[in-house]
Amino acid sequence: MTVTIERTRREKIVQRRNFLKLAAGAAALPFVPRRASALDYPTRPVHLIIGQAAGSSSDITGRLLAASMSQSLGQQVIVEVRPGATGNIATEAVVHSAPDGYTLLLVNSQNTINAALFPNLPFDFVHDIMPIAGVDRVALVMEVNPSFPAKTVPEFIAYAKANPGKINMASAGVGGPQHVAGELFKFMAGINLVHVPYHGSTPALVDLMAGQVQVMFDVTPSSLPHIQAGKLRALAVTTPERLDILPDLPPMAQFLPGYEAFGWIGFGAPKGTPVEIIAALNKAVNAAIVDPNVRGRLLDLGALVMSPNSPAEFAKFITADTEKWTKVVKFADLKPE
Repeated sequence: MTVTIERTRREKIVQRRNFLKLAAGAAALPFVPRRASALDYPTRPVHLIIGQAAGSSSDITGRLLAASMSQSLGQQVIVEVRPGATGNIATEAVVHSAPDGYTLLLVNSQNTINAALFPNLPFDFVHDIMPIAGVDRVALVMEVNPSFPAKTVPEFIAYAKANPGKINMASAGVGGPQHVAGELFKFMAGINLVHVPYHGSTPALVDLMAGQVQVMFDVTPSSLPHIQAGKLRALAVTTPERLDILPDLPPMAQFLPGYEAFGWIGFGAPKGTPVEIIAALNKAVNAAIVDPNVRGRLLDLGALVMSPNSPAEFAKFITADTEKWTKVVKFADLKPE
């Protein structure tokens, strides 16, 4: 009897040890697929969310990069345009997406401006979006309807001073690069222009070409075709130097010393995205911006293409830009409309 009891006790001990081993193995199972999915990424299409209107600079650049990245990643990068609330709708959607690398955000200077312009957003862009890589910096162009009487910046300033509050200045939205560039111009020139915000560059340009508004500061990718077609008259660029794509156009600083404004574009992902996936996406973005076809197209659109950069380098760029626009927004006392 004693032998039987001892054998039974030993069997129970063995069974318990086996159970604990199985339980430990089962507990580890959920981590295996996550690691494997990061290493095998991507296994299905990737969605790129753009917060600006179709036909905007962000949309043009996003689609160009998406095509190149699709080849590098071996999976299609699908572009989804979700304009509204100056890009905050798209940003919030990505912030709340699964951090698995299958939902990305085309980030730009609008995001850093919004951080200062909207103090009560339901997300923190700098902390909730992981930087992947920067793509380019984008100059803006001061442009008017061809029927507008001024043909140069000095003539425009003189006309505006003679007609205060009678010139409508379009923008792609409150607090965007276009708006801030215009506000900086108003301040430095000492003139009064009426700001007319739109939901993106595309509808603003349509009204500018139709004569519904008279002036706009817009990025080169969306404006250049209309300038070249004679549908808009460009007066100056917002960079300190002339642009190769518009060599005859003077920089605004020639008339207003110290004036400078530009936008930028890059890629981001939800906070918590595995570093292996961020690295794979960074590699794909950097491959795109050094590709002669992509780079050439961006240069043709007037963009200043960035050198290949790491997520850490892009993060520093974003932090510096956020600080810059925070100062501008506070200085101009800009408020959401």
